[in-house]
Amino acid sequence: MFEFKYNQYGLNLYIKIYYVWRKILQLTMSGEYAIRAMLHLAGKDSSKNVQIQDISNKWGIPENFLRKIIPLLAKAGLIMSVRGSGGGIKLAKSSEKITALNVIEAVEGKIFLNKCLFSEDICDRSEWCSMHEVWEEAQESLKTVLSNKSLAQLVAINKERIKAINQ
Repeated sequence: MFEFKYNQYGLNLYIKIYYVWRKILQLTMSGEYAIRAMLHLAGKDSSKNVQIQDISNKWGIPENFLRKIIPLLAKAGLIMSVRGSGGGIKLAKSSEKITALNVIEAVEGKIFLNKCLFSEDICDRSEWCSMHEVWEEAQESLKTVLSNKSLAQLVAINKERIKAINQ
């Protein structure tokens, strides 16, 4: 719960800080939808093309939105897109070789938990600021967790959980 306290400028500092944190730390819908689409592809036969409409329907992704994400995933070398009759999309490499980090960075860009990690030019305190080290450590931990999970592992976990629910 937020307390409503105002500074001399009348700004609610708690809401402002919350907004900044959400802006920096929250995965956008592009990242979320990209993960869903890639999990769908990883769970399918890798030799067959999958229709974008099928992914959209199964995973609750607006088709127009998904069509904007697909080129980003293709540009990153994660999927291949085939046009024409029998066309569609499929993974460009094995699902064991694609991590959650690969997918997120393909659509979101590189992960930076704080603007001071983006560039040394942005923050003139990075050489002595103890919090800078904390941000670096947290960022590396997040990247490690995301890079330690392949799509194949995530699909297997999903299948186990679905099986347990249906028993």
